[in-house]
Formats: sequence, C-alpha cells, structure tokens
Amino acid sequence: MGITMIKISSVYFAVGILLGYYMSSTHSYLLGPVHVHINLLGWTSLTLAGILYYLFPALSEGKAGKWHFWLHNIGLPIMMLSLSLVLVTENNAFLPGTAVGATITAAGILIFVWNILKNLKAQ
Repeated sequence: MGITMIKISSVYFAVGILLGYYMSSTHSYLLGPVHVHINLLGWTSLTLAGILYYLFPALSEGKAGKWHFWLHNIGLPIMMLSLSLVLVTENNAFLPGTAVGATITAAGILIFVWNILKNLKAQ
C-alpha cells in the first residue's frame, strides 16, 4: 500500500504543479487554495504516509490503513473539485461538496493518526 500511495501522491504533485504553472502563466491566482491543498494533502501528506506504510508494514496490515487510504483518496478529489467550482463559478451551492470532501478526508487522516499512535512500534 505504501508504494501505491506514493505513486498516487506523484499524480497529485503533477496536478498541483500544473495548476500553479497555469495560474502563473495567466496571472490569475483564483485557484490558489486548490493548488495549496492539492500539494499539501495530495503530494506531501500522501507521500509521507506512503513512506511510513512502506517502512513499517504493520501499519498497513489492519483495516485502519485501508480506511485511511480510501477515505483520503475519495475525499480529497471531492473537496478539490467542489472548491474549484465554488471559486470559478462564485456559486456557494458547491460548498456542501467541499464540506463533504473535507470531512471524508479529515476522517481518513484521523484514522491514520490513530493507526500511528496505536500500531507504530520500534523494531
């Protein structure tokens, strides 16, 4: 699971960088919050989690690792797409999607933290 997470994080990295490049080229920084969250929660956080899952395989053996993986990777795209729509359309009707995605992502991250505190042990 760790390697898969790192591979997925590299896709988020490419998306975040391309979004930043687009914003810089057009001099429109409207999607700055999306750019930041994709790079932080997609690239950085998933890479670090993937490294931990790889270095400490016991973290990915139970259900907590799988729940983290799926919740993080379902919630983040929902949150980012909804936030993009809120910003581009200036329509707050998309805010519930942002909140749902953020809640799913946060739940996954809290499960990850619980998994680390409970199952990460010195070898």
